[in-house]
Amino acid sequence: MFSNADAAALYDVLNPWAPDHHPGDRFYDHLIMAADSVLDIGCGTGAMLHLAREQGHRGRLVGLDPDSAALDRARRRADIEWVEGTAAEASSGADFDLATMTGHAFQCLVTDEELRASLAAIHGALRRGGRFVFETRHPQARAWEEWNASPPEDLVDAHGRALRVWHDVDSVIGDVVTFHETTAARDGTVLRIDHASLRFLDVAVLNGFLGGVGFEIEAQYGDWHGGAINANSREIITVACRR
Repeated sequence: MFSNADAAALYDVLNPWAPDHHPGDRFYDHLIMAADSVLDIGCGTGAMLHLAREQGHRGRLVGLDPDSAALDRARRRADIEWVEGTAAEASSGADFDLATMTGHAFQCLVTDEELRASLAAIHGALRRGGRFVFETRHPQARAWEEWNASPPEDLVDAHGRALRVWHDVDSVIGDVVTFHETTAARDGTVLRIDHASLRFLDVAVLNGFLGGVGFEIEAQYGDWHGGAINANSREIITVACRR
């Protein structure tokens, strides 16, 4: 058996939140610690907000995610608000200073309808002058082409099980990439297969969706060190503001 709870725990092994070691984590950590109130959309297991509280954040921290198993892990800290729901269900008028979507979670908004509804809800959850900060993979880098070529990742989960994880791309249709992640024992026995689709928006289309719900682009970067977006950029890191 490899349950949803096991998968949530494995996510923390595969994706440790470590601002001291990862520039992307450090980028968000600085923003969160400077904001009085934060809504983390797609918060997963809550590692980012956990660390913010551990570092002394005294304001309002709210994590929003549709994955109940991930939220069960997040709720190990009771001094943070945890809400089960999608980005489109973010509460209007909540008056947050900052909303975030990390880990390329923004790319899970696949259809135009999902994007518009989610962005409108996020816009409504922010105070005037509040910022929505997120990243999405730049389509020019064609990151999906590396997934099939990457060797399986060997690791040991929280229960001491030796596992192997890899990704296979199923289709690329327009700007949507569909793939599956396989979790197996080291002997090759498949324990779990998870399917997902991600949307790869270019800068112009992305900014069109943001502007369509009232966001203004405050800044966009092509890397985690504040570099401009150029022909070699692998990321589109966006700071959008509610005016």
